Amino acid sequence: GILQDAGIGFILVIDRRQDKWTSVKASVLRIAASFPANLQLVLVLRPTGFFQRTLSEIAFKFNRDDFKMKVPVIMLSSVPELHGYIDKSQLTEDLGGTLDYCHSRWLCHRTAIESFALMVKQTAQMLQSFGTELAETELPNDVQSTSSVLSTHTEKKDKAKEDLQLAQKEGQRLLESLREPLAESTAHSVNQDQLDSQATVQRLLAQLNETEAAFHEFWAKHQQKLEQCLQLRHFEQGFREVKATLDTASQKIATFTDIGNSLAHVEHLLRSLASFEEKSSVAVERARALAQQGQQLIENKHYAVDSIHPKCEELQHLCHQFATEIGSRRALLSKSQELHRLLETSMKWCDEGIYLLASQPVDKCQSQDGAEAALQEIEKFLETGEENKIQELSKIYKEYETILNPDLLDHVQKVFQKQESMQEMFHRRQASLKKLAAKQTRPVQPVAPRPEALTKSPCPSPGSWRGSENSGPEGSALRRGPYRRAKSEMSENRQGRDSSTGDEEEGLAILRRHVMNELLDTERAYVEELLSVLEGYAAEMENPLMTHLISTGLHNKKDVLFGNMEEIYHFHNRVFLRELERCTDCPELVGRCFLERMEDFQIYEKYCQNKPRSESLWRQCSTCPFFQECQKKLDHKLSLDSYLLKPVQRITKYQLLLKEMLKYSRNCEGAEDLQEALSSILGILKAVNDSMHLIAITGYDGNLSDLGKLLMQGSFSVWTDHKKGHTKVKELARFKPMQRHLFLHEKAVLFCKKREE
Repeated sequence: GILQDAGIGFILVIDRRQDKWTSVKASVLRIAASFPANLQLVLVLRPTGFFQRTLSEIAFKFNRDDFKMKVPVIMLSSVPELHGYIDKSQLTEDLGGTLDYCHSRWLCHRTAIESFALMVKQTAQMLQSFGTELAETELPNDVQSTSSVLSTHTEKKDKAKEDLQLAQKEGQRLLESLREPLAESTAHSVNQDQLDSQATVQRLLAQLNETEAAFHEFWAKHQQKLEQCLQLRHFEQGFREVKATLDTASQKIATFTDIGNSLAHVEHLLRSLASFEEKSSVAVERARALAQQGQQLIENKHYAVDSIHPKCEELQHLCHQFATEIGSRRALLSKSQELHRLLETSMKWCDEGIYLLASQPVDKCQSQDGAEAALQEIEKFLETGEENKIQELSKIYKEYETILNPDLLDHVQKVFQKQESMQEMFHRRQASLKKLAAKQTRPVQPVAPRPEALTKSPCPSPGSWRGSENSGPEGSALRRGPYRRAKSEMSENRQGRDSSTGDEEEGLAILRRHVMNELLDTERAYVEELLSVLEGYAAEMENPLMTHLISTGLHNKKDVLFGNMEEIYHFHNRVFLRELERCTDCPELVGRCFLERMEDFQIYEKYCQNKPRSESLWRQCSTCPFFQECQKKLDHKLSLDSYLLKPVQRITKYQLLLKEMLKYSRNCEGAEDLQEALSSILGILKAVNDSMHLIAITGYDGNLSDLGKLLMQGSFSVWTDHKKGHTKVKELARFKPMQRHLFLHEKAVLFCKKREE
């Protein structure tokens, strides 16, 4: 409307009735110079004073050229004249019209509208500059920075929204203040200016709403991008962590090359693998969950699909690869377990066979019944070989090709050789027993029957016909038969005695081998048990994941609880077991192994000296959840204290096995070494026992080492003189002895009283 009015041109009314001519002149000149729009007509109500009106008429005539107006200027003397030019409805009340117009109100509204228009402009500029800042922001590369940017931008957006809402409230308030007079006025007196002002404010409010809508749309996209960026950074961080964990796990699996040297060892390796798999399952599950999360991001139309998709594929590949490696490792160990079970079954069968041969008494086998019984026993035992022995080496080589390393191959061959040797011994014993069984059978001596016997017998025996026919020269040969048979029986008996001596020696060799097998089997089991304790308990005390289960009393007490068990394990695993294995074929020489390593066995003294401290700590902490968790993981039937006793039991077991070996090796080459080894082990046991008693002594004023070497120690009943002295024998008899532990040193005898627990 205003633009249309400007095009048509304005009619300007200048009311100077109460003014001077000079001000009229100034107003007209100012309008002529600077009125912004087209002017159609200028009407001037000149001053009403007589002098001023006259002056204005003259001055206007003489100064018409000075105005240089491009539009006519009409001087009016009165308001009625004005009504001839402009309708009353277009004039205000002070000009005799009916138009409702208040100049101060118009100024107030105009100022408010211009102020609001500026506010709208500034708000739009602010939102535009904020939008540019958002658009130019580079997406950060880590979770923390992305979270920080999202938080900062959200705060700025909330502030911008507050400013926008403030501008909208201001616009609504202004619109309401414009509508008030319109609502009060009657329809015919509506002011066009008021309508125009209202339209202007409505247009500005609409502009503000459009700006708000555009900004909200832009912010929604920007916020979505930032949130997706944060999701991506979380995904990438998780991916890096999981990949590092699974790569480490794969590298760890690659180090699991051991396939075990015994059934117990393989079973321990399988348990370790299961434990490792369980620990790694957290990372595997996380990788699977992360891959699923990545797929969800892709389905939700994430902007970085090209980056997420390959990572999801790699996560799935890592999970599959880990499962394959674990499966492959388990398959190898299962094969190894199967083979070691077969080997142990075969060895057990051989040992049982050797025992059977050794337990068959030679004297009873001299009779026919005894020999036959022994033969039946042997045949019955050999039948059990079908399911217990190695049938064909070539089949073993083919079936277990994947795990047969040089050591295991050598072990398989040794077991097979042992099996073959044992079977050969059985065949020799069978042949010997068959001879003994056969030589008991006496042929019936041919005797000529008496005539009455012939008449009585309806069916003559073949022997009687042979007797009658052999009455010629051959008869004399038959009669000489018994002498020859007696002579051959004597030589057979001599051979029997020789063979019985041979059998006895063979029996002793079998028993020696059996003792050696027991020594080796128990040594391997001992080494395995020590390893399981060191890995399953000692190492776990330093595992951060188990710290919460360890009671405060156990902190930094690993050395007290386990003593020097690790030193003992390394000695047996790296040195002693290997040296014992070299004596497999000549058990009687095993004494030398012990003698050469006697100094190393001193480590047991150190272990036993620490044992009381270890037991005391165990009593205090045995209920600790840490021990229960470790026992559960190891699948041990017995608690830790039973395993801490193993080294003490082992050193005692050696002297029993050496005694047994010596019993079967009296006439052998290594008998002296065995005797010396036995004495040395007993010496170590005595030293261990002595030292354990010595460290238990308390309350002695002085240094025990000053008393010299401990020669003997033991418990005794001790009587002492009564302080008052005994007058009668009866009183002496009533006087009870005291139990004391005596230590005989080189320089003194020490009396100790046993401390009650």
